[in-house]
Amino acid sequence: MLTGDSPAMTREEASAKIESLGGHVSGSVSKKTDYVLAGAEPGSKLEKAKQLGVLILDEAEFRKILRKRLA
Repeated sequence: MLTGDSPAMTREEASAKIESLGGHVSGSVSKKTDYVLAGAEPGSKLEKAKQLGVLILDEAEFRKILRKRLA
């Protein structure tokens, strides 16, 4: 799940990276969501993720995960 804007990568680039590692990018947050990648001005999806206890990643954390998975 992606929400908000990122100055370093487009939503399409982030989605492609997630999917290349076997992940699925959803358009909404639910209790089945594993992670939410939150950029600037994330809006209501971030609040819903917090309410559901979904792990929220910022861009730096996302890039760290990518580096580990691609190493």
